[in-house]
Amino acid sequence: MSTPWHILGAGSLGTLWATRLARAGLPVRLILRDAQRLQSYQAFGGLTLVEHGEANTYAIPGETADSPEPIRRLLVACKAYDAVSAVARVAHRLAPDAELILLQNGLGSQEAVAARVPHARCICASSTEGAFRDGDWRVVFAGHGYTWLGDAAHPVAPIWLEDLDAAQIPHEWSTDILTRLWRKLALNCAINPLTVLHDCRNGGLQQHQCEVATLCAELSDLLERCGQPAAAQNLQQEVERVIQATAANFSSMYQDVANQRRTEISYLLGHACKVAARHGLKLAHLNQLQQRLISHLQRLGLPSD
Repeated sequence: MSTPWHILGAGSLGTLWATRLARAGLPVRLILRDAQRLQSYQAFGGLTLVEHGEANTYAIPGETADSPEPIRRLLVACKAYDAVSAVARVAHRLAPDAELILLQNGLGSQEAVAARVPHARCICASSTEGAFRDGDWRVVFAGHGYTWLGDAAHPVAPIWLEDLDAAQIPHEWSTDILTRLWRKLALNCAINPLTVLHDCRNGGLQQHQCEVATLCAELSDLLERCGQPAAAQNLQQEVERVIQATAANFSSMYQDVANQRRTEISYLLGHACKVAARHGLKLAHLNQLQQRLISHLQRLGLPSD
């Protein structure tokens, strides 16, 4: 029998992966926060995937962190700021050959998780798939995309990529995953904070082209200084393309703020500014953007870390 997929984090991406893996007949276990959430989930009867307007429910077994079964394959699909504490709760269950797939936005949390469970293999993932929850234990597949996976310390691809083929999760094993993560971080830093501060959809940034261009120039300098020239290449053109292609969408950070949720500022803009300071790089507009966003979040009574 195949190794079970343990899913940590029942948000939109975690639920999206769980339902597609289950649909393919693969063993999946959903790890829930506490007994109360487990009871709620069991009463509902499973996870529902809505795709092309059609809803299907999958009776995926649920459990809590203290369940006795060892974990060999763990998809960590919670927010970046929750990743370390969530993994710490199940660390005692990780088998000696455990593999973790880290689906977090930004940078910084992956390194922190790897330090918390040094005996496990940590594989980073960068996804462009779109999904949102329209109710408890329901996920709507909103935008077909792609997932890149890689392990900078150990570039050999794992055999379980066959499971992703079976589950129809479009993916590619990347030998330069750090370049992809830095590129995505730069895209997010150039778009997400501005959509929050200008209170607009992604397309609204077409009215702020000078500001976008200035940020792209500073972010390119940062990527070059960090030894990521490929991630810096044509960054502004890529940012403009994404803004145009997703003009009708609200950024993930905009949605977090609109729903009074904590943002991942520390792992996006915060990480970029911290690394720039470490390299002695003065990025005035990027630092100013971080301060404007922090002040905005504080005015709204939201966490600014």
